[in-house]
Amino acid sequence: MYAFSRAVNSMHSEDVKKLMKQASGKNLISFAGGMPNNDLFPVNQIDEIYNSLPDDIKKLCFQYGPTSGYPPLVNSLRSLLEQKGLTVGNNKILITTGSLQAISIITQEFVNEGDIILTENPCFVGALSVFETFGAEIHSIPIDKDGIDIQALKRKIDSLDRTPKFLYVTPNYHNPAGIIYSPERKKELLEVLSGTGIILLEDDAYSDLYFSEEEKYLTKAMKSYGVEDVEIIYTGSFSKILGPGFRLGYMLSSEEIFEKAESVKQALDACTSSFMQILANEFLVQNKLEPYLTFLRSEYQERRDLLQKYLNTYMPKEITWNEPKGGFYIWLKLPPHIKSTDIFNKSVTKGVVFVTGRTFDPAGKKDDRLRLSYSNMPKAQIEKGVMILSEAIKKVLQDSEMLLSEKG
Repeated sequence: MYAFSRAVNSMHSEDVKKLMKQASGKNLISFAGGMPNNDLFPVNQIDEIYNSLPDDIKKLCFQYGPTSGYPPLVNSLRSLLEQKGLTVGNNKILITTGSLQAISIITQEFVNEGDIILTENPCFVGALSVFETFGAEIHSIPIDKDGIDIQALKRKIDSLDRTPKFLYVTPNYHNPAGIIYSPERKKELLEVLSGTGIILLEDDAYSDLYFSEEEKYLTKAMKSYGVEDVEIIYTGSFSKILGPGFRLGYMLSSEEIFEKAESVKQALDACTSSFMQILANEFLVQNKLEPYLTFLRSEYQERRDLLQKYLNTYMPKEITWNEPKGGFYIWLKLPPHIKSTDIFNKSVTKGVVFVTGRTFDPAGKKDDRLRLSYSNMPKAQIEKGVMILSEAIKKVLQDSEMLLSEKG
């Protein structure tokens, strides 16, 4: 028997491992994977970029780079973020190995075992696994269609005997809930945090994947609001754009936070892959990003529309959901007397998988929802997948009603 550390006992880490296995399972119709479809990756553009690189840059691809990031990519990102309205001038960018590493670095930078972190409920499971690994005490706040419940957040902050280290939120096309915070809710959130000393960790992996140009303004980052008495750390990712295999993310923070974060990263992996940073930088400077994003938005909207259509056609009336305006996910709400885990156990035997609601509850208990991802789904499989899923739900509903009538 090994004397493992407490850090390896994250319940949500086990969920993540299971999720990655389900997402890539062969012969399954998978609504589980919150990842792009392989057929959408910019393979030809990346081939062209690499083949056109001069030899001295190709050699750099194989070398260590600065811990803070490949300087040309940092400059390109600065321009990109400024176009989104973020003020980079007084802040610094740290390139990370995926945005999950940024979340991990920030947690390591601020959290000692037993410190409090506030999250949404539901919450991105990858972040939960990080917070648990560092021994944080997690307190979660419910969300509705417009964002975090402001009154519940106020009550939670007032009830605590010590100041939380930070509040972690995913305001744009939330994973798993698919919602986007309203501008009013973002402002209210900043007002609540004002003067509390609670840092806001704004995780923004999906804001480029809006479906309507008219609604692009909704994706405006809170870090760009110019609020001076709330410390905001902003994280972003190339995973949902160029591809998760790039393992490229970044964080934007004040210089003091950046300096400590850079030291943490140095101890973790010395630097993020120079190869991937150079390719990503060329993708940006050669102006390939916006045409590619236009293509992705159209593809994901088409998949969203198909999933929405078949949910409306086949789902029993007891099941409800909000139509997402972008991103990857639809979050189904179940009647309170059935559990998504029971539905999963039936649907998986018929070859359909999704992610249970319990996975995204910081306490690992609330199981009245299920997440469907349309991003990785071949369009031709969506209808069949929804039909099988709806049959599984109907069966669980029938079993539940029989049980209730027997008890009655």
